[in-house]
Amino acid sequence: MTEPKHTLTEAELEQLKAGLKRSHKERFEMATRLYKIQMAMKKAVITHQPFISKP
Repeated sequence: MTEPKHTLTEAELEQLKAGLKRSHKERFEMATRLYKIQMAMKKAVITHQPFISKP
């Protein structure tokens, strides 16, 4: 069986090239930032309080 070939678009190639230019420190800082956001979202609690109180 032949599998279809996947080609990258120009935008995806540009993102890959930009990623390769980043240093290890920049990659670590970005990963740390994303991890902190993920942890905050896990702990977040959404509550709903209506504006109008029913008598």
